[in-house]
Amino acid sequence: MKRTPAIDDLVLFVQVAQAGGLAGAARDSGISTPTLSRKMQTLEQDLGRHLFLRGPRGYGLTAEGRALLADLADLIPLKTRLSQLLQQDQTPEVRITAGSWTAAFLARRIPVRDTWAPAFVEATARLDIARRGADIGIRNQRPDQPWLAARRTRQISYRLYARSYDVEGYVALSRDAAQPPSARWLRDHHGDDIRATAGSVRLLADLALAGAGRVVLPCFAAADLPDLHPVSDPITDLGHEEWLVSHHEARHDPPVRAALDQIATILTKTGT
Repeated sequence: MKRTPAIDDLVLFVQVAQAGGLAGAARDSGISTPTLSRKMQTLEQDLGRHLFLRGPRGYGLTAEGRALLADLADLIPLKTRLSQLLQQDQTPEVRITAGSWTAAFLARRIPVRDTWAPAFVEATARLDIARRGADIGIRNQRPDQPWLAARRTRQISYRLYARSYDVEGYVALSRDAAQPPSARWLRDHHGDDIRATAGSVRLLADLALAGAGRVVLPCFAAADLPDLHPVSDPITDLGHEEWLVSHHEARHDPPVRAALDQIATILTKTGT
């Protein structure tokens, strides 16, 4: 016999579906993976539907699961708004997804405000702005989805940097790390002269500061590392525009609007 599931369990279903598995949903929800597993099994029993394809790579969705996820598209944004209404004395969070260097750059420059509080999320998560997994995204190209609004902020340039021109070899992201275009370019052009690797771009900069090799950096990031000096011309293959992206309706929420304006001011002032 079908039973009406609890709203909180439906929210957990959306989190599991968007995370592609229990581990990511556990981090987002703070609920243990065994408890999530039991709740998802109970939800399937309550609805009388087979929602998940369970496998070693995570939780995929069946056709019924995909249909339910589409029906619940507005559930998490609604829960977020209700939580904000219940916590009006708290500064509302605005979730920002950006690359590591851009996030660090903004974190050093965003002044404290009582109208909104920044909550940075790793860009590698590629959270869905349309479903309000994030409020603002900073991207390297203009989005083509009609439900997203975008404004161009600046042109981003990249160079090779090192402690001095005498430094030889290169430092690169390890192969098991996410490979942005700059990492792929370095391996394509200097893959036979890599002296050290690291799992994050911040560690690459630290290796370069120690003299371990040359590193590819966006010029705006290198400006915060005065001990590193450019040792190449701008790398034309890597230059790109930067875009500030938000949901076309959510951008009118006062905290999101304030954040968009403030971030745009910071980014457009600093150039490349």
